[in-house]
Amino acid sequence: MRFAILTTTNSKFIAEDMGESDQSLNRIMQAIADATRRRILQALKERGGCSIGKEIGLCACDIEQRIHLSQPTISHHMSVLKRAGLVEARKHGQWIVYRRNEKAIGDLARALRETL
Repeated sequence: MRFAILTTTNSKFIAEDMGESDQSLNRIMQAIADATRRRILQALKERGGCSIGKEIGLCACDIEQRIHLSQPTISHHMSVLKRAGLVEARKHGQWIVYRRNEKAIGDLARALRETL
């Protein structure tokens, strides 16, 4: 059985064998199952809140202030969200600015609507 959804590569859902798509879906669902990571995704929706002047996204220190967790804990959560393809990170000087991968989030929502 094959699915044309559930696995992201460069923010696009592609057809893969059931085993691989299950792993990818599990990774994404585990990422959003955590309440802290959902709060981070919600915080990343904010526009113009970055302390280094970026219109879209937040640097790690901004996320720390909003979520009230330590830098290593935030780093772990951001790593999980990046691996799941839900967040993108860009280095700007000494800062890393994180932003939501809106395409991947939209594709996931669409895939879930179509399959559940």
